[in-house]
Amino acid sequence: MNKDILISYRLKRANEVLQEAEQIAKMGHWNSCVNRLYYSCFYAVNALLLQRNYSSSKHTGIRSIFNKEFVHKGIIKKDFGKLYNILFDYRQQSDYEDLFEIQKEKVTPWIFQTKEFINQIEKLILEKY
Repeated sequence: MNKDILISYRLKRANEVLQEAEQIAKMGHWNSCVNRLYYSCFYAVNALLLQRNYSSSKHTGIRSIFNKEFVHKGIIKKDFGKLYNILFDYRQQSDYEDLFEIQKEKVTPWIFQTKEFINQIEKLILEKY
């Protein structure tokens, strides 16, 4: 498959999944909202890594490459790196731990921050074209 098409598809998925998170938040399903916020960031990060010729088959590998090559080098703001790591951790807990519930007050700010995160990734990708 053409690399540019795949990058565009992943960015499109990032934005679609963000919209899903916003709709789920309106229903008050905070664990599911965190899941969708994480995957929104995940798709955006995957698009960026693909563009820069990085890859991993595991979520932890994607996170590691992103942190090492973009956050630690100052290409991406540290706050965005923290957001991605927090969403990963909470997504893991909400998906796999029994009796885990995350509260609205914690999740709500992440929705706006995720929008900013995706916008930053999109700008980075466009700079390289």
